[in-house]
Amino acid sequence: MRRETAYKLAGRKHGSASPQARTGLVKRREIRFKDLPPGQVEQACRSLAALTGVKVEAGRDALSLIVHYNVLDYTLERLENALSDGGFHLDRPLLVRLHRALVYYVEETQVHNLRSPERLIKQSHEVYIHAYAAHPHGDHDDTPPELRDFK
Repeated sequence: MRRETAYKLAGRKHGSASPQARTGLVKRREIRFKDLPPGQVEQACRSLAALTGVKVEAGRDALSLIVHYNVLDYTLERLENALSDGGFHLDRPLLVRLHRALVYYVEETQVHNLRSPERLIKQSHEVYIHAYAAHPHGDHDDTPPELRDFK
């Protein structure tokens, strides 16, 4: 049985809730830059602000930016890769790289889970009930009655 058929038989409604109604989609992340070359933070701020759906504000210090974005539109990995490809130099100490790797994994997993269809966890038995009801059944044994009874 195909997955779509199973979902339909279980009565699941997909795509009815808007993606904006889900919580945890808007992310607030800090991007840190190296101190050389000078002026790259301001230029990166302008570049990121030009993207639709991305809000940028000054960070805790002069070498950081705070970005707000929807995880269905952008991920931190995509934003930082675009900045690196654009010639910006991101800060790369070990702790920051570990934090980035964790954020990349979490966002990738969240996007994958949001885009995959809802799983049948607690109502899987209903699929089989509906499938059984849809098929012809009953006493439809072709064996003669005298061979069915044990005497």
